[in-house]
Amino acid sequence: MRNSLLCMTALSVLGLVAPAAAQDKPVELRFSHWVPPQHPMHAAAVAWAESIGKASNGTIKVTIYPSQQLGKAFDHYNMARDGIVDISHVNPGYEPGRFPIVAAVELPFIFNNSKEGSAAMDEWYRKYADKEMKDVKYCLMFAHDPGTFHFTKKKVQVPTDMSGLKFRPANAVIASWMRSLGATNVQAAAPEIRDVLEKGVAEGAGSPWGSVGLFGIDKVTQYHIDAPIYVSEQVWVLNPATYAKLSPAQKKVMDEHCSSDWSLKIATPWADYESGGKAKIKAMQGHDVYPLTPDQLAAWRKSAEPIVANWEADVKKTGQDPKAVLDDLKKTVAKRNSAY
Repeated sequence: MRNSLLCMTALSVLGLVAPAAAQDKPVELRFSHWVPPQHPMHAAAVAWAESIGKASNGTIKVTIYPSQQLGKAFDHYNMARDGIVDISHVNPGYEPGRFPIVAAVELPFIFNNSKEGSAAMDEWYRKYADKEMKDVKYCLMFAHDPGTFHFTKKKVQVPTDMSGLKFRPANAVIASWMRSLGATNVQAAAPEIRDVLEKGVAEGAGSPWGSVGLFGIDKVTQYHIDAPIYVSEQVWVLNPATYAKLSPAQKKVMDEHCSSDWSLKIATPWADYESGGKAKIKAMQGHDVYPLTPDQLAAWRKSAEPIVANWEADVKKTGQDPKAVLDDLKKTVAKRNSAY
């Protein structure tokens, strides 16, 4: 017996023993998200869960529930907070005003890609997550490839074209921007975009390219601005009580899978999928994919300046310095070569 213990100690020193010890109690974690199983984010979640299982010596099993099976997309933060699920996929932009600091990511014209950009936003937000999302255990953050605006009947080229339009914004910051341009916002999660456009409840929507085909938005839109306008951050969070019950070794496994490196791994296949969707839309009959002229782009950027001021006012209420927060984000994004 003594020899066996000595052998195990030696293997541990050499790093040949799995991170989670054999005596750890098996746990099963329920992970809820709201995109369909064919979405690349789901495949990334499966790979993440399998890696956790392997690293934990099989003691942590993550069962994934896609497609809003356990609750609506808008409810996922509360679902993790309240223990309805152990892990959830949250889009903070679905809840206007609740998470003002992380909303910096939603400001337009910051990101030119969402691979290294996702690692950058995750690295940046770790300084603030414990304060802003104190009801949950923050895991990681990533984003889709920069999205743009798609319209059913009107070719929108300049900000003034938005006046009077009914528009589905991707997040709270974009909603504020659209209101300032005279548009009426229509709230809808990504899986519901086609329905609101088809019924005429909305006449335009924000979406990355690949999702236009995935959610059938291409069936009801004609006009598409060819410019990387915005991203919507996606956050994975854990129920704090669930995390607290894990053994030290199991917590280490979860911590290693809640990292900027994993943000990049999760974001990469999704970014590739979304960026590849533009060529598909361009090849379809009846679709006008059009770039903005330099003057038109300048007009859009100018029109977004008031929403930065609005965001700054919201952040001040949290006790943070908005200029320092935004400068920190831009510096981190530039360091990761993902600035607009």
